[in-house]
Amino acid sequence: MSESPLRIVVAKPGLDGHDRGAKVIARALRDAGMEVVYTGLHQTPEQIVEAAIQEDADGVGLSVLSGAHMTLFARTIELLKERDASDIVVFGGGIIPEDDIPQLEALGVAKVFTPGATTTEIVDWVKGAVPTA
Repeated sequence: MSESPLRIVVAKPGLDGHDRGAKVIARALRDAGMEVVYTGLHQTPEQIVEAAIQEDADGVGLSVLSGAHMTLFARTIELLKERDASDIVVFGGGIIPEDDIPQLEALGVAKVFTPGATTTEIVDWVKGAVPTA
């Protein structure tokens, strides 16, 4: 019996207009054998959580460059809890100050990747930290 592949939703919450990094991560995860759903630009936390639940995702990767990471990550995690889906692992990256990372982790963000993280590092972390459903 083979294990089903990880299902990851990659999302760009908020008003960011730049999604190259999110697309690079989505492709790297897909190339590593995961099923990836990329939601596109300008997604609300509500849309992201809905997609994660509809897609039966194991994890959600958020890419935030706008500076609104505290609000967007917090709201996404809050909505997952409200929808009884807090087993979905939330991770992310972008332009996030080091000082904010402990606060994000306290909110329930499993991992924050900052600029310079390699796709290999991210793929390896996802494979090791995100359990399949």
